[in-house]
Amino acid sequence: MSKLVTIFGGSGFLGRYVARRLAKDGWRVRVATRHPNDSMFVRTYGAVGQVEPIFCNIRDDASVRAALTGAEAVVNCVGILSEKGKNGFDAVQAEGAGRIARLAAAAGISRMVQISAIGADADSDSAYSRTKAEGEAKVLEHMPGAMILRPSIMFGPEDEFFNRFAGMTRFGPVLPMVGGNSRFQPVYVDDVAAVAEMGVNGTAEGGIYELGGPEVSTFRELMAEMLDVIQRRRVLVNLPFWMARLMAFGLTAIQTVTVGIFHNNVLTADQIVNLRKDNVVSGDHKGFADLGLTPLAPEAILESYLWRFRPSGQYAAIKDSAKNLKV
Repeated sequence: MSKLVTIFGGSGFLGRYVARRLAKDGWRVRVATRHPNDSMFVRTYGAVGQVEPIFCNIRDDASVRAALTGAEAVVNCVGILSEKGKNGFDAVQAEGAGRIARLAAAAGISRMVQISAIGADADSDSAYSRTKAEGEAKVLEHMPGAMILRPSIMFGPEDEFFNRFAGMTRFGPVLPMVGGNSRFQPVYVDDVAAVAEMGVNGTAEGGIYELGGPEVSTFRELMAEMLDVIQRRRVLVNLPFWMARLMAFGLTAIQTVTVGIFHNNVLTADQIVNLRKDNVVSGDHKGFADLGLTPLAPEAILESYLWRFRPSGQYAAIKDSAKNLKV
C-alpha cells in the first residue's frame, strides 16, 4: 500500500500544488480542510480514491488527530491574511501549527513541512508575522527536524495578488497601491510546492528555507509589469500610509458592524505594517540554490493566466495579428 500524507489546507492556493505533486509521486493524499465539499476538485489529481478531501478544524485536537491517523508525513499550508471570528492569527498560525506538530509527533510521524513566510519575526509589530514565527517555534519544539518554508509573495493562476490588482483595472483609470516602493521577490507557487515535495519525500533536509524568485522588484514595478501583460494603461497612485490606515480602519469597522457578514480582506492595519517592509530573502537561511532548483520569474508565467484581463481577452493576439494584414 502506498504511503499516506496529510496536507492541512491542501485545497488552498499552495496546498493544491503540493497535493498534485505528491499524488504524481505515488502518495495517497489526505486533504484536510474546513470545506471538503468545496474541495472535490483535488480528487482529479490522482487515481480514483488516491486524493481525498476530509473535514478538519485545526483549532480542535480530535479533528487534527483524526486527520493524521495512518499518515507518514504532514504538510501544513494553513495561513490567513486577515482575521475573522474565531479564526484569528494566534488560533490559526501559532496554536494551529503547534497543535499539528504536537499530534504528529505523538503519532510517530517523522516528516513535517510547515509553510511560514518571509518576515516571520517573534518581535514584529505585525500579528501576521509574529504568529508565523510563533508557529515555527512551536513546530520545531515538537518536530525539530521539520522543514520550514518562508516564501515571498507567491504568484500563479489562483493567486490573490496579480489577479486582484488586474481585476481592479476594470473599474477606472487609476490603480491605487500602498507601499509602492517596498521591494518584493515574487516566487512561483509550483516552485514552492517542489521544495515541499522534497521535504515530504526526504530528499531535502529540514531547517529554514527562504524562497524568493530570481527577481527583486518594487510593488510599483510589479504593477507596471502586470499592466504591460494585460495591455492596459492605468495611473499608478501610491497612497500615503496615513490614508491607507484610515481606509483600513473604515473597512474593519464595517466588518465589526456587520458582525462579519462583510469580511475585510481588502486592506487591514496589520497588512499595512507589513507593506512598510521589504519582502525579500535575507540570505541568512538556505534557499533554492541549496536544493539545486532554479525558480521561474514572473514574466515566464503571468501571461498564461492574466490574459483574461486584457481588453480583448483571449482574442488579443488575433487582433494584433490582424493589424498586419494588408487589404
